[in-house]
Amino acid sequence: MIKPSTRGLLASASLITAFGPAAALAADTAADGAALAAEAAAEQPERDYVGEVILVTGQQDGYSTQDGSTATKTPTPLIDVPQAVATITEDQLDDQAITYLGDALRYVPGVSVATGEGHRDQIIVRGQPTTADFYLDGLRDDAQYYRPTYNVARIEVLKGANALIFGRGGGGGAINRVSKTAQLGERAIALEGALDNWGAFSLAGDLNLPLSDALAGRLNATYEEFGSHRDVYEGRFFGISPTVTARLGEATRLIASYSYEDDDRVVDRGIPALDGGPIRGYDRTFFGDPDFNRATNRLHSARLRLEHDFGGGLSLDATGLFADYDKYYGNVLPGAATATTVSLSGYESATDRRNLVGQANLVWQADFGKVGSTLLAGIEFADQDTGSQRWNAAFAGPTTVALGHTIAVPEVSRGVLTNSSESRLSTFSAYVQQQLDFGLVQLVGGLRYEEFDLSSENLVSGFAAARKDSKVSPRAGVIVKPVEALSFYASYSTSFLPQSGDQFGPLDATTAFLEPEEFENLELGAKWALNPGLLLSAALFRLDRDNTRFTDPLTGVTELTGAARIEGFEISLAGEILPFWHVNFGYTFLDGEVTRATSSAPAGRELQQVPRHQFALWNRYDFTETLGIGLGAIYQGEQFTTLSNAVTLPDYLRVDAAAYYTVNDRISLQLNVENLFDADYYPSAHGDTNIQPGRPLTARLGVRMKL
Repeated sequence: MIKPSTRGLLASASLITAFGPAAALAADTAADGAALAAEAAAEQPERDYVGEVILVTGQQDGYSTQDGSTATKTPTPLIDVPQAVATITEDQLDDQAITYLGDALRYVPGVSVATGEGHRDQIIVRGQPTTADFYLDGLRDDAQYYRPTYNVARIEVLKGANALIFGRGGGGGAINRVSKTAQLGERAIALEGALDNWGAFSLAGDLNLPLSDALAGRLNATYEEFGSHRDVYEGRFFGISPTVTARLGEATRLIASYSYEDDDRVVDRGIPALDGGPIRGYDRTFFGDPDFNRATNRLHSARLRLEHDFGGGLSLDATGLFADYDKYYGNVLPGAATATTVSLSGYESATDRRNLVGQANLVWQADFGKVGSTLLAGIEFADQDTGSQRWNAAFAGPTTVALGHTIAVPEVSRGVLTNSSESRLSTFSAYVQQQLDFGLVQLVGGLRYEEFDLSSENLVSGFAAARKDSKVSPRAGVIVKPVEALSFYASYSTSFLPQSGDQFGPLDATTAFLEPEEFENLELGAKWALNPGLLLSAALFRLDRDNTRFTDPLTGVTELTGAARIEGFEISLAGEILPFWHVNFGYTFLDGEVTRATSSAPAGRELQQVPRHQFALWNRYDFTETLGIGLGAIYQGEQFTTLSNAVTLPDYLRVDAAAYYTVNDRISLQLNVENLFDADYYPSAHGDTNIQPGRPLTARLGVRMKL
């Protein structure tokens, strides 16, 4: 992001991001550099790893944040939010040379990143898998694609069920990206280039121009070409995102944004399993056809946000989003493997989706004697039209082939159409939330009413159906603050998910008549601001998932008797330990199992891709004004790939490092090394037979120029 002028130029110039977002590059050319550690009292580069309280579309700096506005939709400090929230700020994205959402989330304990069939984001938050609980500036972004970060100011991970704020889904949590916006009164131009040892490279630019005292424009753009250790893997990505900010008087602001993204890449389904774990010795082998295994995505997204301050503590914001997604992918993928053979299968899929989302929030802040009050009232509507097709792959020869470092895939082409469907989803929500501040004690409570109306038609079978659900989702919390810098909280929240799933596949004779799944989250926690720039958080939680399907083996009747529970503990530390030392640390313990038999697993089975122990740490340490280093580590305990509990991903430890060098006030360099010790590891899977090998040692060199 483009930083305020008060932060200067030199410090951020040392924050080159090898694959980092373009705007961040321009932005991070900020003020004075770090002094020697021995001169801790001297002036340091102001990276501001805590940041100020802001609204959803505002700026954010540092490795930590005091901003809890996304969790409450009100200007609330994070220390007063009765919920665990993790933030990956632009400074951290830059320092780690991260350009895609999935890579950023690997540093968030409590979140597992699944393989997502090699063409989309798929995560597991507190044991709950999802492909749809993603948001952009607080609005749902539920299509299946890889989300870039070139135009992202920060990423927020809100853990636990919370339908009051986000609506249906989000049983384990929600992922919100805060976009970069044009900044009034600032001029900045930055360019960035990066290259890694596998031949991947990126070019990015960020331009922010004041057009008048009350008008500013900003343009973020990036172009990338992919490469990796995996055989035949390649692709490219182009993204461009212009924004305009206009001040319409002293109390009114209008922000208009547009994004176009074009992604074309090989679909890599990874490697098969053997003997209950990843097959060994084939980490580079591609088990597919590079001509057939392709994924393309074209995204158009337009957003408009109006903010107005009426005075007297009363304010309004209204936001609209229109998004058009055009997605295609083809797969040849491995199945069962032996010591000498592997089976193959394949399919193609195409999806067109159009989303229209509107949201308005009215916030009233007032004091009644010694009691502070913040009242939120809001409405949201959404319409979604989806058309999808799926074809089986047709192979010209046997689909069980010899296992080798090069797989001889029979000639493959499009086969029989197995699905063609159209669906229409409409939702309407109204919600209210009251926050009361008594000084020592704060209370938060509210309700969301949501109507969910889905109709669909299977164009192959001719089956058409519709279902409408209405749900009320409560949220309640209490915060106790014995001193301003310390809070203890307890909270209760719920959410729900229609039986059609998070991507709303066409209704069938079963799902058309079943009530939604339900989520219930109980949480106890504490937050302590050790200093103005350093926040320590801890939480205990229990998440129950009910109304999951179970088919009676005797009657064949599907019932909503299944259930699962996950319990855990997490602790995090984020911010500025010293002016020249910044850190983001987190640890999570998770224990999840099926508590009542479902159609997928009997009671007692462990939940899929839920490691008991997760640990993540990232440090940045500046020795001088021109030289700094970064060091981080990710540990993930062993986990089952699916509810079958038949295949295990082994535990792993990955160490990353970085070096930052400021050449002058216009040029800086950054070297990032991922997997410094070249460990063999397997971070994710999609099912029992598609396991993704982790990247070996990967070095990225980036340069940034400020004009």
